[in-house]
Amino acid sequence: MPDLRLRIEAEYEAMESVLSALPERPLSSLSQLEIAGVAALLHNIYNGIENILKQVFQAKIFPIPQGESWHRDLLLAAAKKKIISDLMLTKLKPYLAFRHFFSHAYALDLFPERMEPLAREALSLFREFKSEIENAMR
Repeated sequence: MPDLRLRIEAEYEAMESVLSALPERPLSSLSQLEIAGVAALLHNIYNGIENILKQVFQAKIFPIPQGESWHRDLLLAAAKKKIISDLMLTKLKPYLAFRHFFSHAYALDLFPERMEPLAREALSLFREFKSEIENAMR
């Protein structure tokens, strides 16, 4: 368990660095290049969440979903196994959808008005997620 905590703490630190890089001003005021950078940061945040969930699954000896829909299935399984709450699942779904979009879209297809709520809520989402993970590891 100490090794798990160290790995999760490393993820938290990386995610906090990413969160601190998110701009404080409205995304509509950013250049297209800056928008692409914010999109990459949002993608990184969601990847950190998935990395933490996978580590918790491994520690609890739960199978990590495989196949084309493993990203979605991981979230659903985490809620089913009470690692995250149903409310957290609902809050993470837009980030999952964005991760999918970002992975398959071109940078010029990004819309700041759609990303704005994700960027604005990212820090509070992270704090809530971290609290739920800490509870799940007890």
